[in-house]
Amino acid sequence: MIWAVAFTTVGAILCAAAVLAFLGIAQAGLAGAAAIERDGLATGTRAPSWSLADSAGAVHTSPPGLPLQLVIFADHSLKSFPSVAEGLRELAAEDAGLEIVLLLRQPSEMAEPVLGELGLSAASVLVGSPALYADYNVRVGPFLIFVDSAGLVRASSLVNYSWQVAKLRQLAGLPVAAAQR
Repeated sequence: MIWAVAFTTVGAILCAAAVLAFLGIAQAGLAGAAAIERDGLATGTRAPSWSLADSAGAVHTSPPGLPLQLVIFADHSLKSFPSVAEGLRELAAEDAGLEIVLLLRQPSEMAEPVLGELGLSAASVLVGSPALYADYNVRVGPFLIFVDSAGLVRASSLVNYSWQVAKLRQLAGLPVAAAQR
């Protein structure tokens, strides 16, 4: 009887240790710079389809009606990245065939006023959801994803500087290779 209790106790402790080890491995795989590099969607993959209204009631969809759509995953924290805001302003001024939308994870009263302060009032603010962010595989921001009118991802990356915005737009203009589809 004592051996059965001891065996059961040791077995329970070993099972708990195994579960904790698996959780630790999963946490290590989801954290850090290497994990963030895997965020977003790969070039050539199909982007999630959605239809959302902005605060003025205008409906925006993905895939977009224009040749290219830039989906910005950020919120009022974009104010902390002035170089990214500068790159987005330049992009909005140069590219008439580009629809720019800021996709929020949840409603934010601050997003539109902050965009106005940053000179990005041309970007439409859309309220998504944590599930939509998960569909795009985005955990941190500012994250940019370019989607073409066929619904394919043309470029995707976390950005911190204006030159990264410009480079990502340049990559979005390249043809998608058959191997990437």
